[in-house]
Amino acid sequence: MWRVRLLAIAFLLAGCSVVSVDFTPRIEPLREKIVEGSGSSKILLLDLSGVLSEELTVTVGQARPRVPLLARVREELTKAEEDEQVRALVVRINSPGGTVTASDILYRELSAFKARRKIPVIATLMDVAASGGYYVALAADLIVAHPTTVTGSIGVMMLTVNAEGLLQKVGVAPLTIKSGAKKDMGSPFRGLSEEERTIFQAVIDDLHRRFLSLVVKERRLSEDKVRELADGRIFTAERAKALGLVDHVGYLEDALGAARNAARLDTARVIVYHRPREYRANIYAATQVPEPLEASLARLSSLLLGPGPRFLYLWWP
Repeated sequence: MWRVRLLAIAFLLAGCSVVSVDFTPRIEPLREKIVEGSGSSKILLLDLSGVLSEELTVTVGQARPRVPLLARVREELTKAEEDEQVRALVVRINSPGGTVTASDILYRELSAFKARRKIPVIATLMDVAASGGYYVALAADLIVAHPTTVTGSIGVMMLTVNAEGLLQKVGVAPLTIKSGAKKDMGSPFRGLSEEERTIFQAVIDDLHRRFLSLVVKERRLSEDKVRELADGRIFTAERAKALGLVDHVGYLEDALGAARNAARLDTARVIVYHRPREYRANIYAATQVPEPLEASLARLSSLLLGPGPRFLYLWWP
């Protein structure tokens, strides 16, 4: 009987206050899992896949919240930096690139980690490691491309939409009040003038020079040679090796072996960091469950067709 009375009192109190119940799934800390090998030393396998972006696409009905790519990479590198047993890092890249900023941040994060920990960093390229995907790989001491990898696409692009003709057909006339003639350049509501096109081209050229200079610096190639390669074209693994863009052609096991050799380890455990309930049974399991198709398309659409022009290190055939 007393339980019924307590329950009634609880309901009465609830009626006099605001009760908030949060059903949002919580993001749990990373956990370490050994996927192969033995010994006290560790080699961390870190994944970079999909379109590289600082944004996060949320899918309706998504079972678990996703961690933005840049935040996850920073979290994994911080955890590895605090573990003295982590003696090498292998970065598995499967990406056509993404935004200029996301690509540059990932390159910087890997470079800074390597400088602080002073351990070997090996990049292993999978299906595609093009444009921003290759840009990030430049931070590694050694680049291993899978025999079927497509890489390269050194360059930058800007994409915007001109909907002026469509608006005229439906009888819509946008009105822009601006402080200067160039304030709305790149707007999807009107075309570009030749002067505006020249201004955008100058920005593209500056970003392209940054990409080119990193290839020259990290791959120890002449600027003239890199300029010949940096017209956006893609290369097979063997062709990229012949040109000096990658060091070896091999499989993921070869990249892990290169990491062991570079760290002077006879044996090592290959580890991954994962969230609870994420499948990480072996070295080929991805860090996160792959995005549903609609989420991947939404992410790509937000990059290419979002509000305003976007500057991209992206291979987008």
